[in-house]
This record gives sequence, structure tokens and C-alpha cells, in this order.
Amino acid sequence: MSTIICLGEVLFDLLANQSGVRSENVTSWTALPGGAPANVACALVKMGDLSKFIGCVGNDEAGAKLSAKLVAESIDIAGLQTHSTAPTRQVQVLRTADGDRIFGGFGDIPTDKFADAQLSEVPEELFRDADFLLLGTLALAYPNSAASTWKAVDLAQAHEVKIMVDINWRPTFWTSVEIAIPQINQLLTLADYVKFAREEAELIYGKTSPQSLCQYLPKAKGIFVTDGGNICEYWLDGATGQQPAFVVNTVDTTGAGDAFVAGILHQLGAGTQSAAEIVRYATAAGALTTQQPGAIDSQPTNAEILEFLDGY
Repeated sequence: MSTIICLGEVLFDLLANQSGVRSENVTSWTALPGGAPANVACALVKMGDLSKFIGCVGNDEAGAKLSAKLVAESIDIAGLQTHSTAPTRQVQVLRTADGDRIFGGFGDIPTDKFADAQLSEVPEELFRDADFLLLGTLALAYPNSAASTWKAVDLAQAHEVKIMVDINWRPTFWTSVEIAIPQINQLLTLADYVKFAREEAELIYGKTSPQSLCQYLPKAKGIFVTDGGNICEYWLDGATGQQPAFVVNTVDTTGAGDAFVAGILHQLGAGTQSAAEIVRYATAAGALTTQQPGAIDSQPTNAEILEFLDGY
């Protein structure tokens, strides 16, 4: 059992109830708790680990509901702040006819005015018994949450906590690609493990194979490049390989990458020796998440993942 700190956004995904239509043609939405770091935190608990969440919500109904959801999922929320004026973030999520997600906008509120962008406190005591720190890159888009991210990196290094970064590129959070890439690249150079979607590796480095990415990531012990429903390529402590995606009845792909990240962290903490076994487990976790809508409630348990792998 590992202890993992997840830092970043917790929010509501407003999932379109109609598939294959544009935002203006959606007639109703379903609000589902999400946010990549929060999704990972919840997935890890279901796998049997301990999760601590650092983030910020608004002093509003949405923030209260998200706080209660994290508590219900057995997440340690000692690092969760409540901002007095900034609202809790909600993001529109459209779905294609085959279940893939497309992130829309935030309504009438500017992206930098939400509570998660105001994150300002990173309690050092959370790091004293932690094994991993999981970071996305969206917090780097805003001054307060970026400063908190760098403080978390400093604390992780001081307490010998391994760092994993999931790029989770969402251009709607940033003012420009030109501003985003240097900051993301700086964070990646300090990471022990990095997860890319294939298009993210292409965007940042112009290369997609894990072996070729090693030259840019001097500290990395593991690099994982996923490609949706195709394959995951990996480099882990010198071992390389490919893991095909599992074929399942996909309903909604939201949270699949987060389940994959949780699976990697869980297996690393469990001391699994084989890189192939680590990635196979994580890939199964991601596949199972797509069989239900939403990103948190759809996350599988460790027992469900092992049963799926045994019977596949």
C-alpha cells in the first residue's frame, strides 16, 4: 500500500446527455465530479492505496458537493482549500457518437477566475509519509496554482517523494501554446515518471517513442505514451514494450487516462517487477473505466481489474 498526494483541480464535468452534437445543440447536461488529479486520487483508493488531495474549491454548493464526494471516497482532504469568492470550476464535456470526449468551455466565467486557479497553500506535513506526488500541468496556467505546484515539487524533493506528471493537455485552460510549453517542459525535467498522450508528446517534443523522449527527461525512470484505444508504448527502468488496448464496450472515455495513471502508481508502489505487468494492469484499469459514464464513479476496484485480466 502506497500513500500518494494528488495536486490540482477537482471540478464538475458537465457531461452532454446528447452524443454527437455541438454545444449549442445540447439540451441537457449531467454534472459529474471530476478533474484529473481528483480522478486519480479516487481510483487509487479503489485499488487499495491511500490518497491525499491538495486543491481548491469555491465556497458554493458545487464546492461543498465535491468536498463531500472526496470524503465519501476516503480521500484525505487536509490539503483542500475553500476560496471565499472564486467559484468552483465546471467544464462542458461533449461526447462523440462513439463515446470519445471533447472538452468545451467554461460558460461566461474567465478560466483564471475559478477556485482551483487560486490554490495557495501546500501543507508540508502531507509529504512526510508520502511515496508519490501526482501532478498534472493545468495548475501551471495560473500564477497562484503554479506557485503552489512548484512548492509541492520542492517539498517532494526534500522528503524524497517520487514525482509523476500526467500532461493532461487542455488548451482551453491556457492563453497560448507558446506560454504553456516552456512551463510544462520545466516541470517534466524534474519528474521521475511521465505519462503522455501521443499527441502531447508530439506537441511538446516532436517525438512520440519513449526511448526518444528519454533525452529530454534526464530524471525519468519511466515514460508512458498512450494512444487512445490503440497501444501504449513504454520505457521503464530500461525495459521497453507495447501494450495493446483492451477491447471493451465503451460508453464514455472520460477518466480513462486517469485510471491508467492510477494503475501505474499502484503497481509501482506494490513493487511489481515486470514493466509489462505494470502497464497491462494500468491499461485494464483505463479500459474498464470507459464502460460507464463519468470519471470517478466508473473507476474499477483492484479486484475488478484482476478479475478482468484473468478472464480476458
